[in-house]
Amino acid sequence: MILNKLSVLNYKNILQAEIHCSSKMNCFFGNNGMGKTNLLDAVYYLSFCKSHIHTPEGQLIHQKEELCVLQGVYDYDGNGEEIFCALRRGQRKQFKRNLKAYDKLSEHIGLLPLVIVSPADSELIRGGSEERRRLLDILISQQDKSYLHALIQYNKTLMQRNVLLRNQCQDRALYEVLEMQLAMHGQVIFEKRSRMVDTFIPLFNEYYRTICQSTETVGLQYLSQLREVRLEEKLAANRERECIVGYTLTGIHKDDMEMTLDERLIRHSGSQGQNKSFLIALKLAQFTLLATQGGTKPILLLDDIFDKLDAERVEQIIQLVSGSRFGQIFVTDTNRKYLDRILAGISQDYTLFKVDKGEVLPMEGDGK
Repeated sequence: MILNKLSVLNYKNILQAEIHCSSKMNCFFGNNGMGKTNLLDAVYYLSFCKSHIHTPEGQLIHQKEELCVLQGVYDYDGNGEEIFCALRRGQRKQFKRNLKAYDKLSEHIGLLPLVIVSPADSELIRGGSEERRRLLDILISQQDKSYLHALIQYNKTLMQRNVLLRNQCQDRALYEVLEMQLAMHGQVIFEKRSRMVDTFIPLFNEYYRTICQSTETVGLQYLSQLREVRLEEKLAANRERECIVGYTLTGIHKDDMEMTLDERLIRHSGSQGQNKSFLIALKLAQFTLLATQGGTKPILLLDDIFDKLDAERVEQIIQLVSGSRFGQIFVTDTNRKYLDRILAGISQDYTLFKVDKGEVLPMEGDGK
C-alpha cells in the first residue's frame, strides 16, 4: 500500500500543504516545533480517524480557522483509494472513502494499515497500563474485525454498567444481562490478546538483537484477571463493593503487559538507549506482523527516532529500514545527516522536504 498524495489544510500549524510522496522513502527535516510531527500525525489520522498523540479534535484545527481538511490518495495493491476527512468546530467529523461517507468509523480501521514510532512511545514503558493495552488493541484491530467489534461492544457495555453502579441501581436482572455481555466479549478479547503476544515475542527479540547487536532477551508477559477468574461470576460477587466505588474493578479493561529486558522490568533497569531500542524493536515487530498477516505492507512512520541512540544502533536501524522488508516510509529528524545516510543506502526513489513554521518545502536531491 502506497500513499501517493497527501493534502493538508489547517491541520495544527500546517495551513496548507500538498505532498507528492515517494513510494519508498519520504524524509522531512527541520527544527523542533516546525510541524514535522504534525505531518506524520495527519497521515496517522487518515488511517485511524484520530490523532496519534490524543489531541482533542478541536485543537487539531488551526487556531484561526473553522475547518480542517485531510485528503490522501492511495495505491492499494493496484487499486485506487481516496480518503477524505473534514473537521469543523462544533460539528461531527466527516470521513469518506472514495466520496462515500462511512456509516461507522470502525468500518475504516484496518483499511490503511500503519505503524508509527515516535517519542510518545516512551509512555509504553513508563506510563500506565492503558498505554500498553492500546498498543495491543491497535495491532490486533487492524487485522481482525471481530476483535474490534468485541472491543467496541465491551467498552460500551462497561460504560453502561458503570452508570448503574454510580446511580446505585439495585436491578439484579439488568446487571446480569450486562455482566453476561462483558464476559462474552471479554473472553474473545482475552484469547486474541494472549495469542498475539505469544506470536509477537520471537519477532520482537529478532529486531532488538539486530538493533543492539547483543544477546539480551526482551520479553512481554500479558497479565489478565481472566487467567484466574470467571469474569461473570467475579462481577456478580463484586457488585456491592463496586456500587460503593462507582465503577467496575474486574475485567479486561484492567489488563496489563509486563515489558522485560533479560527478565527484569525495563522500566526499572533500562538505560535511555536500551529503552529507545526496545520501543523501536517493538514497533518494527508490529510492522512485520501486520505485513505478514494482513496481506499488504503497512505505511511506516518514524518520528525523530535517532535521538538518544549511539552511532552503532543508528546504523543498524538505517540498514533495517532501507531494506526490501519495508515498504513506504515517512521519517523526520532535526539533523539532515541521518536522513542523507538513509537515502544513500537505498536504490529506490525518495523525496526530501524541509519543514519550516508549518510550510513544507521540497529540497534538491529529490530523485532516484
